[in-house]
Amino acid sequence: MAERSDRAPARWRRPFLRWLDGVEAGWAAPLLIACFVAIWTLYLAIAYAGGGLHPDTLEAWTLGRDFAWGYAKHPPLMGWVAAAWTSVFPASDWSLQLMAMANAGLALFFVDLVSRQFVTGHKRILVLLLLMLTPAYQFHAQRFNANAVLLATWPLATWCFLRAFETRGSLWAIALGCTTALAMVGKYYSIFLVASFAFAALAHPARRAYFTSASPWISVVTGLVALAPHLHWLATTGASSFTYALAHANGIAASSLVEVRTFVLGLVAAMGVAGMLWVLIAGTRLKQLPSDFAAMSPSLRLLFYVAIGTIVLPMLTSLAMGTDLPSLWALQGLFLFVILIVCGARYPIERFYTVNVTVIVAGVALAAVLIVAPIHAVHRNDQGYEERRNLYAQAAREVTRQWRELTGEPLSAVSGDGSLAFASAFYSPDHPSNVGPFEHEDTWGFPRKPSPDRGWAALCFRDQDLCNQWMEWVSPRVRHYVRREFTVRASLWGRPGLAREVVVLMVPPLDSKAPASAADEFSANRRATE
Repeated sequence: MAERSDRAPARWRRPFLRWLDGVEAGWAAPLLIACFVAIWTLYLAIAYAGGGLHPDTLEAWTLGRDFAWGYAKHPPLMGWVAAAWTSVFPASDWSLQLMAMANAGLALFFVDLVSRQFVTGHKRILVLLLLMLTPAYQFHAQRFNANAVLLATWPLATWCFLRAFETRGSLWAIALGCTTALAMVGKYYSIFLVASFAFAALAHPARRAYFTSASPWISVVTGLVALAPHLHWLATTGASSFTYALAHANGIAASSLVEVRTFVLGLVAAMGVAGMLWVLIAGTRLKQLPSDFAAMSPSLRLLFYVAIGTIVLPMLTSLAMGTDLPSLWALQGLFLFVILIVCGARYPIERFYTVNVTVIVAGVALAAVLIVAPIHAVHRNDQGYEERRNLYAQAAREVTRQWRELTGEPLSAVSGDGSLAFASAFYSPDHPSNVGPFEHEDTWGFPRKPSPDRGWAALCFRDQDLCNQWMEWVSPRVRHYVRREFTVRASLWGRPGLAREVVVLMVPPLDSKAPASAADEFSANRRATE
């Protein structure tokens, strides 16, 4: 059937075939990626119309407001990307949703750079289509954070590694050093990618030629030089982000076995749909897998060693150190296995199958936008989110209004619950600084050096016991304060949703005309609210 279709395609297939003819001309893959970014950005805009941005995305934006070579919890790349993006685009929901999907699109573009090292024509498109059926490039990507930022850096670094190993040229060696450093300042988990490069180079038959050349040593020196500012930051600031990463080690062997099993099963599940489609495409040709593996080209075998390293090395580390190992930490490496499977098949894949998978991908995307997204938006408006993100904007606007009413000045600093503080900094028209205690997220503490001349406010949801206990602890330690409560309600396209109470602690500026008796103000406001 596939062969007949390629010889005499149905009329509806002909536009797709003309599109596949443009792969080597250079426009077919970018067009596919651009459509992917556009339609999934539209999905996010509809599905989260009343939901607000994910706290991780808000955190990235907040960190990016102050350039640094490192931050309390994370390496700096996600903050840098958010800052660069909002220097061009506005700080709004649609803008950061587009940023998240543009990052996924860039990741797919870099994957295509790797694929074209091994195959030409529509097989390159098939690699992208199968990856688009994994959750990594839409649902994982929309939470733009230290994990999602690796979607683009890992395939870019892998491409540079392949070129550096094969050419042993100085420019590619420098590029490899820079891109691996970029991956490391995305998330320290990238050390497994770097170690996999070393493992692959050592396992490859051409290892002697590579290691006796200047290429690997140029890469090492370049990478260390590129990382030097971040390493200096770690050495001079107490290495809080490194300590935060190490906090995932619990040292319990039994739990590590469970983590490893869940890690593997999670990755298998993420590849489930793409894997089933490949089984249907290959059919009885799957029995050629052992012979295809034995005949694998040296370049593809190098990629195979990298892929194995990115899975085995984290598992061994987890077993040895007792670390957490969620499968979402490794989603950015799934492209390695898809390339290996598709590009390692020595038999031809008929374009019939690529067109079919294109239709499936397009159908899934359209169903997501037209059916799933509106249902999701309505459901979340009524039921809410665990992090209450569909109340963020309302809480931020209301605390800003009450602050201005109390002090007559713009709100300059916010603290309290981490997610609410991120949201208040983003959604408040004053865009206050976030002075939340990042480094004391579990034990809390006093806000980080807010200016007494400008004051600050802290927010908690009424049912957040830990946050409210912190508010009780910090209240007597300020000169004077005003404590209030108000109710915020979600809304979607004019339809009211769930409501929650918010508690606010406001510490007015020193020269403010705020009430002298905070207790009287709080009591009066509580009676009015009730």
